[in-house]
Amino acid sequence: MDKLKVCHNSHRDEYRDPFGAVPCGETLRLRLKLELNEDNSNNQVKCYLRLWEKNSHERLLPMGEIDCHEKSGPMTRFYEVQYRVPKEPGLVWYYFKIVIGERVFYYGNNEDLLGGEGALYEGEPPGYQITVYVPWHVPRWYREGIMYQIFVDRFHRGEDSLGESKGEKGSLYHLDWYDTPFYIREKDNSIRRWTFFGGNLRGIIKKLDYLKGLGVSIIYLNPIFKARSNHKYDTGDYMTIDPMFGNQQIFRELVLEAKNRGIHIILDGVFSHTGAYSIYFNKDGTYPGLGACQSKDSPYYSWYKFEDYPDKYESWWGIETMPNVDEMEPSYREFIYGGEKSVVRHWMRMGAKGWRLDVADELPDEFIKELRSAVKEVDDEGILLGEVWEDASNKVSYGQLREYLLGEELDSTTNYPLRRIWLDFILGRINADATHRRVMALYENYPRESFYSAMNLIGSHDSIRILTRLGEAPPEEGLEEGEREEYRLDRDARKLGIKRIRLITLMQFFFPGVPCIYYGDEAGLEGYSDPYNRGTYPWGREDTDILDWYVKITGFRQQYGVIRDGDFKSFYLGEDIYGFIRENSRDRIIVLINRSPHDWWEGEFIPRGIEVEDIPWGMEGAIDLINPDKMIEGRGGGLLRLEPLGAMALYMNK
Repeated sequence: MDKLKVCHNSHRDEYRDPFGAVPCGETLRLRLKLELNEDNSNNQVKCYLRLWEKNSHERLLPMGEIDCHEKSGPMTRFYEVQYRVPKEPGLVWYYFKIVIGERVFYYGNNEDLLGGEGALYEGEPPGYQITVYVPWHVPRWYREGIMYQIFVDRFHRGEDSLGESKGEKGSLYHLDWYDTPFYIREKDNSIRRWTFFGGNLRGIIKKLDYLKGLGVSIIYLNPIFKARSNHKYDTGDYMTIDPMFGNQQIFRELVLEAKNRGIHIILDGVFSHTGAYSIYFNKDGTYPGLGACQSKDSPYYSWYKFEDYPDKYESWWGIETMPNVDEMEPSYREFIYGGEKSVVRHWMRMGAKGWRLDVADELPDEFIKELRSAVKEVDDEGILLGEVWEDASNKVSYGQLREYLLGEELDSTTNYPLRRIWLDFILGRINADATHRRVMALYENYPRESFYSAMNLIGSHDSIRILTRLGEAPPEEGLEEGEREEYRLDRDARKLGIKRIRLITLMQFFFPGVPCIYYGDEAGLEGYSDPYNRGTYPWGREDTDILDWYVKITGFRQQYGVIRDGDFKSFYLGEDIYGFIRENSRDRIIVLINRSPHDWWEGEFIPRGIEVEDIPWGMEGAIDLINPDKMIEGRGGGLLRLEPLGAMALYMNK
């Protein structure tokens, strides 16, 4: 095998055309390059494309030898096959079988399963993925927007900070807005008493001008429906706004005031489970009607999965306050999205522009497809997002390969994989080469519409605050609860974290996809995981250096259309420099990120990941958007210098 050189690079057009995911029924050209030697050049060579398609057995397609101007010598041969992908959406896997004389070799994906250049194997190799999808349209208002996530109780208080409610029995209310959140737990670690800060919908209305000034055009609200907790993922009544947050009239006012500023509202749909203390389950008899836990005659009994009625039932991750539902139960589907007065349809008619589905991997494919149809029936410009933590193109959940990005389910997903790549690069866990390869794997697997509409987040209510993470705070697993509560970065660590925030947010806002700001990240909030990552927005105490930076980069995204819809090319330079190009017929922007604490000068480094000639280093006349007063000269006219933990966004008008 060491004398036989074979190449197929799924990231390059000369080997796979078109690149990446393809629409149903489209023809794909696949090529394989062989460099023979004297020992095997006289043997007969046969090459085959081996395929596995959805719901079918494997196929073996012969490849024909072709003339190619790229031959480097008489021992180099190219083989090609034209393959028409299935008319039905799904994943196709392929690799190559090579027969030389009596010997058989295989060429498939690399061991990292990241696509691009593969490897030669003696046995059956891992395959390359082709995502075959039904073309669809993601609304422009969403795809080109800037999103802001709000955990309502912690964002801002309105005039009446408790709304129409004084909270559930036993709940506690913080008089001091700047307190650190905490939990009061039982011995089994369950929550004994919930604490509240009084953020509500009127508080959001009062801060809409602030959000508009930040460039926000989409607000994603964590759950707002009636529930006992402060996070509201234990829904008590889907048809009622939690009284602590407001009411339907105030929600309608929020929608209208936001719309007047060009801002759309997306709601959090928690449909895999309800609350135990809900109108539907009614575990403690709070509500006057019959809940599923009280009687098998309840209209909601069939929604739940009891193991030993009524005390033992299936719940979300074993949390008894969140009993799981049977999503495919007809009456539940009718209630959530099927009926004219269903949850999804009602709140969209009240002005919601779409939904983010909580734990989408726990919702059946058919449920998501039908829910999406309901969204589009109410508003053909409505949006359906899904919470997915892995590569959404090939996610396996409960033993089933999911179909999130095939054109009939989700419009978009939470881009946690990209967040993980960025963090690993910035924190030095992977080098620039690995960063490029992982980015390209997502780019290859996702349909372009998905890649350009992915919810690109770096902070969320489910993760440690980004400043705490980038400031290299000690691992929280080794800290006592009190230490986690009180920990704050020291001066040097915070300074490091802020420098890194500039790098990761520059990538976030210049990358294809929809950047999402987790409330307070732009103001410098710190905190370990829940509840400390859910602190209150520090009104009047913002870190203005960070906030000014966010205003700056959101302004770039609004100003330059090429950032929102331009073509994308990824590359890397050495170990520490990752970069990408955004380009259209008019403009070009090259983003360079130096994650190292050392200077970098453009010298003999060779860009990797795309052809060298595709890197337009001749950038005379370009400006660095980050430092516009600094003169930039490209190769032949000077040197580019990236400062330690520095970045450039080189812009030129063609």
